[in-house]
Amino acid sequence: MKAVIIGAGSGFGSRLSVDILSREPLQDSTIALCDIDAKKLDTVQRYVQKVIDGNNLPAKLIASTDRKRVLRNADFVVIAVSIGGPAYYDHPYEAEMGIPRKYGIQQTVGDTVGAGGVFRALRTGPELLAMAKDIERLAPNAIILNYTNPMAILTWLLNARTEIPAVGLCHSVQGTTKFLSKCIGVPYEEVGYWVAGINHMAWVLEFAHKGKDAYPRVWAAMKKRDIFKQQPVRFEIMKEFGYFVTESSRHMSEYVPWYQHDPKLMRQFVMDSNGRKEKREKRLAEMGLRAEQADSIALHRSHEYASGIMEAVTTGTPMKFNGSVMNRGIISNLLEGCCVEVPCLTDRQGVHPCAVGALPPQCAALCRANIAVQELTVKAILERDREAAYHAVLVDPSVGAVLSLKKARKMFDEMWTSEGALLDYYKTRTRKLA
Repeated sequence: MKAVIIGAGSGFGSRLSVDILSREPLQDSTIALCDIDAKKLDTVQRYVQKVIDGNNLPAKLIASTDRKRVLRNADFVVIAVSIGGPAYYDHPYEAEMGIPRKYGIQQTVGDTVGAGGVFRALRTGPELLAMAKDIERLAPNAIILNYTNPMAILTWLLNARTEIPAVGLCHSVQGTTKFLSKCIGVPYEEVGYWVAGINHMAWVLEFAHKGKDAYPRVWAAMKKRDIFKQQPVRFEIMKEFGYFVTESSRHMSEYVPWYQHDPKLMRQFVMDSNGRKEKREKRLAEMGLRAEQADSIALHRSHEYASGIMEAVTTGTPMKFNGSVMNRGIISNLLEGCCVEVPCLTDRQGVHPCAVGALPPQCAALCRANIAVQELTVKAILERDREAAYHAVLVDPSVGAVLSLKKARKMFDEMWTSEGALLDYYKTRTRKLA
């Protein structure tokens, strides 16, 4: 098995490599690390080699700043990149957060929808399309595992332009169900769940403990102040819409129109984004394992899905996970052909999304508002269409809650200018692509 990790200089490079090495059927694999930052790549490469050597594993490790040198005959290609600058600090991220803030839009994360999410997709999408072309040519039998945000937009884009299977992977389902198990005071290994929707807005449709419905216990736990205040937006949404959602309160507040416009609510729900750079730098550094730590060669496995999918496809032993895939009749009351996050089974034949049927209509309505942004952003990238990008920003729930059409256009133009050469791809307008 050969796995290529593009963006290996991020925390995902070391984390996913250790996950692969922790699985006995994959311990003779080739891991290929790729990153345009040679210094970060070298750090990760030295660490992963230390893990291989320290555990006497037969795995082979290669690395390059040129993806074309490592992609050939890959079975899996993980994409975990940030195009244009650091993922959550400095330029262009700070402009994508700061310019909307000037206009009264208080984004708290800005990586999925909203004005920030749209512009992140606009600068990232063209490079992912270039990666997809290289993968098609050099690794035509590969599966793409995308960790890059905005997840739904980019996974949709990849599936629109390549025959290579592309699945989006996130950890919000795992994190959310672990949180709920703690709320009701039971071991995570004893709970079961059925979760579906779109990335960062999937709904816990069923939650069980030892096969028995545990949702009544979640509702009871919500009444406890110390639990409610941990996720106030998500519990408020559950009170009004009937189901718990998979993204954090800080994040969820961006996907609906009821929070970001009101500074009092922002303070009440502790959703400010000030002073985040230092925290984000520290968290991103800690995502990976540090080579200088004596005990860091231990094969501790994370809750990320990637290595489990690799093992299931390699060995044929099925695995269940939640992934972002194209909606081909999977969720009947969401747009056909959009990107949905649903339970999936994977085995030697690949990834098999599970049919969900209809979401509760009130939950589907919230998803559809975000899908509208995603659809227009995908159109903007595929057709190099600046006006479609503006429309994507315009129909976003948080933008519509705050800005007039005139102010929205002004904000959009200012953001476009701030991106500079990162949006050169859009200077040449193309006809609609098939």
